[in-house]
Amino acid sequence: MKQWLSQRLKLLAILAGLLVIIQVINSLTGYALTRFGIIPREVNSLIRIPLAPFIHGSWGHLLSNLPPLLILSAILMHRTIREYVYASSFIIITSGLAVWLVGRYAIHVGASGWIFGLWGLLIAQGFFRRQLVDILIALLVLFYFGAMAAGLLPIHQYISTESHIAGAISGIFYAWWINRRKKKPLSSTER
Repeated sequence: MKQWLSQRLKLLAILAGLLVIIQVINSLTGYALTRFGIIPREVNSLIRIPLAPFIHGSWGHLLSNLPPLLILSAILMHRTIREYVYASSFIIITSGLAVWLVGRYAIHVGASGWIFGLWGLLIAQGFFRRQLVDILIALLVLFYFGAMAAGLLPIHQYISTESHIAGAISGIFYAWWINRRKKKPLSSTER
């Protein structure tokens, strides 16, 4: 149990430290790193999709994203770290691609798409898995983070609502896809 917890705490500390270090570099360079965000429909921007969630436009931006990212990450890690890494990678890539395809012309940075993906995933797992632990987690996430649903509405001009929506859809899709794969019987060639 001690090793289980220490591995997860170490990963969360590394994630938080990485985000803070990137923000320090970004702020010291006059926010030069923001150019590595996603710019929709610019081919050169495709390579930036995995980078964009780690770059924030201001300290306020980072500090508003960091607590929900760490909390939702910790909740998703209750099973395995591998499951968290796969889900996060899927959410970051697919939501980034969606923003690249349909986002408004702007530089999209920040972890909010990733956060909304984790949020959607944790809620959807309760629905798709229908196991008591997953249902309780979904209810907990809805109770404590239910106000996040307002972030799906295009209220503020400088907030990437596209990232929020794409992240939530990616998380829900991932939950559905993984649940479907686990229920599908293996064919004789896959065994």
